[in-house]
Amino acid sequence: MKTLLVIGYVWPEPKSSAAGSRMMQLLSCFQRAGYQIHYSSPAESSTHAENLLALGIESTTIELNSSSFDDFIEQLKPDAVIFDRFMMEEQFSWRVEKVCPNALRILDTEDLHCLRHARHQAHKSGAELSDVVNVSDEFLFSELAQREIASIYRCDLSLMISEAEMSILTDRFGVPSSIIHYIPFVRPVNAYPTANKPFEERNHFVSIGNFRHEPNWDAVRFLKEAIWPEIRKQLPNAELHVYGAYPPKKATQLHNDKQGFLVKGWAPDAFEVVNQARVLLAPLRFGAGLKGKLVDAAECGTPSVTTSIGAEGMYDQNQPCLVADTVEAFVQHAVNLYQDEALWQSLHQQCEGLIPERFEETNHQNRFIERLTKLESSVDQHRLQNFTGAMLRHHTLKSTKYMSQWIEAKNKL
Repeated sequence: MKTLLVIGYVWPEPKSSAAGSRMMQLLSCFQRAGYQIHYSSPAESSTHAENLLALGIESTTIELNSSSFDDFIEQLKPDAVIFDRFMMEEQFSWRVEKVCPNALRILDTEDLHCLRHARHQAHKSGAELSDVVNVSDEFLFSELAQREIASIYRCDLSLMISEAEMSILTDRFGVPSSIIHYIPFVRPVNAYPTANKPFEERNHFVSIGNFRHEPNWDAVRFLKEAIWPEIRKQLPNAELHVYGAYPPKKATQLHNDKQGFLVKGWAPDAFEVVNQARVLLAPLRFGAGLKGKLVDAAECGTPSVTTSIGAEGMYDQNQPCLVADTVEAFVQHAVNLYQDEALWQSLHQQCEGLIPERFEETNHQNRFIERLTKLESSVDQHRLQNFTGAMLRHHTLKSTKYMSQWIEAKNKL
């Protein structure tokens, strides 16, 4: 049996973040492809971390900047390695290449970090949301982008969660399509057959997202300061239930019963709380990747109001949401969707088609397994055609290698 080593940035928490759900979906796909999986991470675990052993996945805590990893991977001898985000590729790929040069090196970007960072910088500069979406070269071509794009080149294949991000890579950075692969969030069709509560059985608004993710925290503050007061003027009895893992004290302090702004923190079951709500609000002003909360909402039949950032890469023709990029339009969409049953019902029906049309599990897994099988049989030729990647491994990895060895030696003193 083939062996896959995952080098995780964190231990997966599928009930805390979309990134955690994404990782579990990838692990399931590799198990289906016939791999025995070993998960490792230098991060501390948490009470919300998935029980990997119960899924037949072994796990090991590894160290940064330590040659103990070389011994570990020498014993494991993986056929393929996944780096969870480019920071893990920077830390460990040179060690993987040194000890197991024939192992496939795969990067899971989660989202394009340099794009999220660039949009955040554009937002902080006061740019309009349209200029944040179509972020300028001034912000996009950053040092962070140099690091992340170099990481993509050094790997045999990089997994992209959004078609919009794939276009940015190929059109603006010139990355060849031969080293990237689209695999979004995936869901089995009809996984939640009870998620069809009718309009009259639903109450209030919901917002959900891990507070450690900066775009989510910004969206909560935006709701509190600008959007929710205007909604309450028109819907004085409505409430906004704000959920998310790891809420800091500054977030819980926003809780206000009189204003109907209720910060409830971690939700053990995101589908349950989203399924109770009439409308999901996601006023994201920067960010990248796909928004797991919007996939969850569609799966629950819950219409949403979001921004162009939120909707990016999510939909084709039929949208189970309304999109607004100004406070005034966002508020009016939210109020109309909450009150107008006919409008709500039309978007509720659009929810039913999103998973089979865009995120159906079997289709995406089959395409990825086919790509993986082809890569396994032609990795040497594939690497010959990626000269830029070879060049970057020759130069850049030497610098990170010696920096890591210097840190290791310093730590021993």
